[in-house]
Amino acid sequence: MTTDWSTLWPTFQTAIWQTLLMAVVTILIGGILGLILGVALFTTRGGGLMENRAVNTVLNVLVNIVRPIPFIIFVTAIAPLTLQAMGSTIGTKAVLFPLVIAATFGVSRIVEQSLVSVDPGVIEAAEAMGAGPWQIVRSVLVPEALGPLILGYTFIFVAVVDMTAIAGAVGGDGLGDFAITYGYHRFDWAVTWIAVAVIIALVQLAQFGGNALARKALRR
Repeated sequence: MTTDWSTLWPTFQTAIWQTLLMAVVTILIGGILGLILGVALFTTRGGGLMENRAVNTVLNVLVNIVRPIPFIIFVTAIAPLTLQAMGSTIGTKAVLFPLVIAATFGVSRIVEQSLVSVDPGVIEAAEAMGAGPWQIVRSVLVPEALGPLILGYTFIFVAVVDMTAIAGAVGGDGLGDFAITYGYHRFDWAVTWIAVAVIIALVQLAQFGGNALARKALRR
């Protein structure tokens, strides 16, 4: 089969932008919400800045419930909620809802693990100087863990690109939908391979950029 790129090219370009839009919006919103949740997990743990075992237990259980669910199952499982929130379960706008939720819980663990790596002595020194919990989070914890956080967010971005491709199988737009509709369903493997190549290129650019930013943060 000869691929008619004269008709497919505009659709292909749109699919690339849809994937980028989904990934960027998800990492921005999910990244902020995940940061808040991750800080809450860290600060409320035993011996934390705002120790609260009840809150910590609830948050841990919630994160442990959502995180292990494969995204293709998660996006279908919360379809009724997506319909209520977004008015549809199909398209770029609709799939952002499950993407953001999944990213939020994924980021929260990355943030918690990154904050755990901060030297407790630095936190103790800040407390001895009279700094409050939120001041310590803003001025000590996040800056000290910046390198690992950047790498963690890079990992999540790559995972989000993967999830956008999966979403193509259940009504989402983007490169996943393009590869399935115009490649797999038409037995046009060239289309599928080209879509895969673009996804790999996006992932590589994100990884190189994240690594570079992390190195700069670690050298401070």
